[in-house]
Amino acid sequence: IALRHILPNATAPIIVSATLGVGNTILIEAALSFLGIGVRPPMPSWGNMIADGQAFLATAPWQAIVPGAAVVLTVMTFSVLGEAVRETIDPRTR
Repeated sequence: IALRHILPNATAPIIVSATLGVGNTILIEAALSFLGIGVRPPMPSWGNMIADGQAFLATAPWQAIVPGAAVVLTVMTFSVLGEAVRETIDPRTR
């Protein structure tokens, strides 16, 4: 019963939740690192890169804009990917 009825209806929400969770995790990690309570500076992090580039916004704005754009692009990609997978797998949209 579980493999035939429950599992097919549960896979789509689990996959969508997982892909959206990856995007949220990246966003939370970048925000915590930007605030200084996340990953410590020897480790690479987009939040640390944005925080380091904040001091150079007047002379070299790309040092903060490029990591910020990478965070936005990655989170949006995982969000769109999750929705596309949901539409593909969900039996109610067929």
